[in-house]
Amino acid sequence: MKKYIKLTILSIFLVGILSGFQKSDVLAKVSDYSEKSPSLYVQTKTKGNNVFVECILTGVSFRQSDQQDRKVGKLVIWLDGKKTKEVNSAAFIIKGLPPGEHTVKLEVVDLKNVPYGVTQEFLVNIPK
Repeated sequence: MKKYIKLTILSIFLVGILSGFQKSDVLAKVSDYSEKSPSLYVQTKTKGNNVFVECILTGVSFRQSDQQDRKVGKLVIWLDGKKTKEVNSAAFIIKGLPPGEHTVKLEVVDLKNVPYGVTQEFLVNIPK
């Protein structure tokens, strides 16, 4: 919980700083870089047989209304090498995993399932 609070405070701080640079070259360069090079940061928490996943995705939007302004996409969730579902949000829950160790892979794709080349893979251990 403390990590989420710190992340929220950091986000508010960065928004406050960047709001002062709305028309500057620095913000334009940061924006250009994130548009050209999408990145994905993932934070997870396991509770029972559920995995709570929170992502920070730069350079790609989950909103279809952003299609003219930037890249639009979704996350494909792979569990132990098998595609399980697709999500259109930065936070979601993978429910009902059986006990044991599982490999979870998140892949960022466009709306036609063409990969952007951005993936994140992590291990999850569900206790017996």
